[in-house]
Amino acid sequence: SMNPDLASERQTASFSVEKLTARLDGGAEHTRIRRAVVEAIECDPVFSRENQYFQSQNERYEAAVRKAVHLQKKMHEMGWTEEGPEFKYIYRALSGDIAFLLHRIFMRSISVLGSKQQIAKWIPLATQYQLIGSYAQTELGHGTYLQGLETTAVFDITTQEFILNTPKISAMKWWPGDMGRSATHTVVFAQLYVHGKCYGVHPFIVQIRSLQDHSLCPGITAGDIGPKMNFEHVDNGYLMLQNVRVPRENMLNKFCEVQPDGTYARWGSQKINYFTMTTVRISLISDEAVIPLMKACTIAIRYSVVRRQSKLKPGEQEAKILDYQTQQEKLLPQLAAAYAFHFINNYLQELFDKVYREIQRKKFDMLPELHAFSSGFKAMVTQYCASAVAICLQACGGHGYSLLSGLPSLYTKIVASCIYEGENTILLLQTARFLIKCFMAASTGQPVPPSVTYLAAVKPGKCPAKNKLDFLSPDVYTEAYQHMAARLISSTAAKLQDLIQSGVKKTDAWNQCTVQLVQAAKAHCHYITVKNFAETVEKLETKAGIQKIMKHLCDLFALHGIFSNGGVFLHDGYVSGAQMDMVTASYLDLLAVIRKDAVPLVDAFDFTDKSLNSALGSYDGQVYQRLYERAQKSPTNKQMSPAYERYLKPLLHNTLSKL
Repeated sequence: SMNPDLASERQTASFSVEKLTARLDGGAEHTRIRRAVVEAIECDPVFSRENQYFQSQNERYEAAVRKAVHLQKKMHEMGWTEEGPEFKYIYRALSGDIAFLLHRIFMRSISVLGSKQQIAKWIPLATQYQLIGSYAQTELGHGTYLQGLETTAVFDITTQEFILNTPKISAMKWWPGDMGRSATHTVVFAQLYVHGKCYGVHPFIVQIRSLQDHSLCPGITAGDIGPKMNFEHVDNGYLMLQNVRVPRENMLNKFCEVQPDGTYARWGSQKINYFTMTTVRISLISDEAVIPLMKACTIAIRYSVVRRQSKLKPGEQEAKILDYQTQQEKLLPQLAAAYAFHFINNYLQELFDKVYREIQRKKFDMLPELHAFSSGFKAMVTQYCASAVAICLQACGGHGYSLLSGLPSLYTKIVASCIYEGENTILLLQTARFLIKCFMAASTGQPVPPSVTYLAAVKPGKCPAKNKLDFLSPDVYTEAYQHMAARLISSTAAKLQDLIQSGVKKTDAWNQCTVQLVQAAKAHCHYITVKNFAETVEKLETKAGIQKIMKHLCDLFALHGIFSNGGVFLHDGYVSGAQMDMVTASYLDLLAVIRKDAVPLVDAFDFTDKSLNSALGSYDGQVYQRLYERAQKSPTNKQMSPAYERYLKPLLHNTLSKL
């Protein structure tokens, strides 16, 4: 039965939930396909996540492998293909708890870095799972800085082989997924040496386990790196190589090759490597950051209208906690951010598709912009979402701390996304490098990409707002963000130039500006997110009430940013203290407006109960029954306490005898 406190929230929606869901999916047809995929996966008991919170690392790993193997069968049964429209919804429906994700990256790296012959040899084997691949790049001593990798590959001209070695402990491969226990092959990144000369890092296909009995190959030491904050289902591994020989044709050679006589030849553009990294980063933003945030908002907001605590007015019943302004101020800005990031993800996807079409015509000039943006947004969005999920968790009080709420695992998962695929600070500095370059070019009148043309027109000005309603005008707040981002970029560029002109080495000068450069890159990404949200809202159809509620969310996202980062807006007097009070007033007014639609807004994300896997977030709002039912299923309640016979009984009986 439906909890009446939740049911009443749905009766007063100001917009059509179904139409908003279709809008988020990119059309009703996409919604239909997604629901069909979710339905097919959730009615299959092999894919159940019901016991996930009670499982050990071994059980989670085994379940993830079982699901990955079963998924092949399922796709065949359903007629789903990797190219089909269903594919992108499968991972979401499985909620990521599946093995062999690195097998896909193994295949992708061969497709991108391998020659036609290598693709013809390895891809069919991998597609049919006649081998299981991984991707061994990160080492104990090096992650982000690839040139620093220490694994070596020496060309032996007499046998036409490469000899791979782990020369010291810091060179051990450490962290690759699927490598600890599952993979039979991996792409190893190593420093290439020919005739004693080093040619830098290159990828090599290396077999690490026997295809007969899965035992480790000669010269290979490998295993699992042990317990982690989350991802218990992934066998992240370590790998040591001792004089492991691979044939010359195992070096991936689309761009360069060692010829039989030891001549090193290079051709084509290495730039395409950046392109693969951007693919991974853009898909990661949606799957590993935005969707977990949407889930966390769904759980916390549904729970906040079911949970009643203390009285707002004497003599009335206890109030829903979402009726307290403080609870609204915790949760509603996170909800607005989830929508903002969903739309920025669409923006990045469009930019990506445009660049992809250009690259196929051998034009690479849009790559720097795509690389800078995918880096900056990956960093900003994952960081923002990690903080937002933590806020949702704490906003649910004690019950949010229970694994059964679903929130702790969303949080620990999202924290990982801040770390892998590029360390966030370094990614923001790459964005900053691009912005400084564009700023310098713009200030000397050279053309720059459309997204950064605002850097050419940095003008001192004042915010024109006269009252709190002016701050609900997208032009007013977008202009404020633009001014703030441009100021941070131009003032950091000026500091950088001053240092260099005063005789400081370029590298030292850069290092002395990095804190401000990171701040400037974040400001740019925040500005683009606000601008894109406002432009998206403007294009929405006015019917079904969608544009109106989206406009409120856009205003809230923008004003929350100004309210929480007052210093950067007040710094040069662009916004005055009196205007800051107007921002605060408008911001707090919006909370009460959006509060009325909070539940319909999370319903529009359209997560099933199985997908949320949360006792607090279920569609019917029966949270207390769910918590109790789930707690009873815990293995700890299925047996007599193992400590009783050994410790409690002697303790209690000993005390009794004294009495």
